[in-house]
Amino acid sequence: MLLFKLLAVNLPILVAAMAVVWLAIDYLAADYFSALMEQYDISPSDTHEMFVDAVHRYLIQASVVAIAVAVLLSFLLTRKVLRPLSAMQRATQRLASGDYAARAPVETRDELGDLAQAFNRMAAGLEQGERLRRSMVADIAHELRTPLTNVRGYLEGLADGVVEPTKPTFDMLQTEILRLVRLVDDLHQLTMADAACVELHDEPVDLMALVYEVVEFERGDLERDGVWLQIDPPREPEFASLRADRDKLRQVLRNLIQNARRYAGGGGKVRISVERQGKGVRLVVANTGRGIAEADLPHIFERFYRADKSRSRESGGAGIGLAIVKGLVEAHGGQVGADSRPGWTRIWIDLPWQPSSTSPPLSYL
Repeated sequence: MLLFKLLAVNLPILVAAMAVVWLAIDYLAADYFSALMEQYDISPSDTHEMFVDAVHRYLIQASVVAIAVAVLLSFLLTRKVLRPLSAMQRATQRLASGDYAARAPVETRDELGDLAQAFNRMAAGLEQGERLRRSMVADIAHELRTPLTNVRGYLEGLADGVVEPTKPTFDMLQTEILRLVRLVDDLHQLTMADAACVELHDEPVDLMALVYEVVEFERGDLERDGVWLQIDPPREPEFASLRADRDKLRQVLRNLIQNARRYAGGGGKVRISVERQGKGVRLVVANTGRGIAEADLPHIFERFYRADKSRSRESGGAGIGLAIVKGLVEAHGGQVGADSRPGWTRIWIDLPWQPSSTSPPLSYL
């Protein structure tokens, strides 16, 4: 037990102090007493022995009392000092048993108080992670249940002859299966984003060229939805040439553009810009729309979070795209952020800039 260990540490110090006093009396006080007796022509032999015996007797008595008082005070004070550790131990046991709401009381402002605060931050992180895990499992189950139920219903109808095997029926089944494929692909991309930190393949990347490449790939969906696109070239083109994982940045751009297109709506506008940000480069994807509530902004990069609270993939996706963006950008050592106001929403990624070995970037004017 830590309390008794600390008491055992204090006792040798107290015993050593008593031994020093004992020896000091034997060699210093006794010699001084003998010299004093000789100065007054008194035989020191018998008196010296009586003096030393008396001092030793009183010293032993004083030592016993001092040790008893010291042990009592040390016990009380040490127990008070260790009280936060005992509380933290109980909180740790609750946390280990699955009670993620357990917190350690912060009673001091010293190292133990700092330790309790660190424990509470850890417990809060575990509680949030557990909450997100349960929410993610529930959301995955919901996202899978709807198309699977539809496919099952139509297949049973086809088997029973209730539903005619017409082209619209097979088209509907294909649509539902594609929804399942997209969800599984999103989950795979999310898993890859979590593992990206050990799977990055850095190479020279021209960020603006990659933007135009992804935009060309998404152009059909943009035109179909009637979304107008604007691309602003960087004022300092050299910062658009960096070292990164090309495939993962391509996935980041696709997710951002798809997200902006979905929320811009028909007749809306999407604006992409690249600019220098400190010692790095910032890519901003903005879209028109009703915006995102301030309370929702801190959560839009969480898995399966949708600001519109819709359960439909058509109206808000599965809520995985921005989580994938966050994972991939952070794997590159970058950061993500967003702000919103009525009419506009901006999502940006900040990437550390490292000069690539490629030729000077193209002019996009």
